[in-house]
Amino acid sequence: MRRSSQETKSAIMTAARERFAADGYDRTTIRAVAADAAIDPSMVMRYFGSKEKLFAAAAEFDLKLPDLSGVPREQAGTTLAAHFLDRWEDDEALAVLLRAGATNQGAAERMRAVFTDQLVPVVARLSGDPSTAPARAGLAAAQVLGMALCRYVLAFPPLAAMSRREVVEWIGPVLQRYLAGDAPD
Repeated sequence: MRRSSQETKSAIMTAARERFAADGYDRTTIRAVAADAAIDPSMVMRYFGSKEKLFAAAAEFDLKLPDLSGVPREQAGTTLAAHFLDRWEDDEALAVLLRAGATNQGAAERMRAVFTDQLVPVVARLSGDPSTAPARAGLAAAQVLGMALCRYVLAFPPLAAMSRREVVEWIGPVLQRYLAGDAPD
């Protein structure tokens, strides 16, 4: 059965996301992705050009941050904590980025860009202080990424066993402090 160009690209992307998530960037090969997609490796190269470009396409990620303008300011942290749990549980792309970012500079840069480009503007609006937004966003990202690493990648028993509600109740107040609390002098 012949696939259309779009079907082939979709099969490659699905295989690449799964392979990068399972094996990380360094151990993933074009041949393995092609085998998973049931195509010739030359087709992966035709559509994406290189492993780096394939990874960049597979790791394209929208945080889909909620509009916090309608959320009471004191609930922003728990709203964001719940949102990030949803994103981690609904889409493996962040797990791909997290695993790869730990060992590959290009992947780390991609993750930094995702959080900088998408989170900093939201934090700037919420905090009302654009000068502290990068630091606040960095601290919030550290909290969320640390939680995700321990819960979804390393599966630390206490955190992995917590209910969604429990994680939100623990993480939410910390995010609230970073997002809208007073900045240190």
